[in-house]
Amino acid sequence: QVQLVESGGGLVQAGDSLSLSCAASGRTFSSYAMGWFRQAPGKEREFVSAISWNGGTTYTDSVKGRFTISRDSNKNTVYLQMNSLKPEDTGVYFCAAGVLPTRNRYDYNYWGQGTQVTVSS
Repeated sequence: QVQLVESGGGLVQAGDSLSLSCAASGRTFSSYAMGWFRQAPGKEREFVSAISWNGGTTYTDSVKGRFTISRDSNKNTVYLQMNSLKPEDTGVYFCAAGVLPTRNRYDYNYWGQGTQVTVSS
């Protein structure tokens, strides 16, 4: 069992930066792939980024070059550094744990409660 708790969301202006954190419980954190997803009002939950157990990363095209995912297994935490934020980045951001770092939300077994990110223009 893995429990995930996100933090770091907030209200920012376009062009600003935010850093999200996802703290995981459980001694097997280092063996899980971790993903970040987001959901805007009225839209499906969409893939943002993922990181494998050994640090391999993947991003959706719209955030490449602006967002960086990382993990610290000593702290059981995964991060999402978000720079040059745009209004279209607005949504609830969820972290998730799964076996493989896929783009498919149904491949992830554990989810956090989400943290709101709002980017004003």
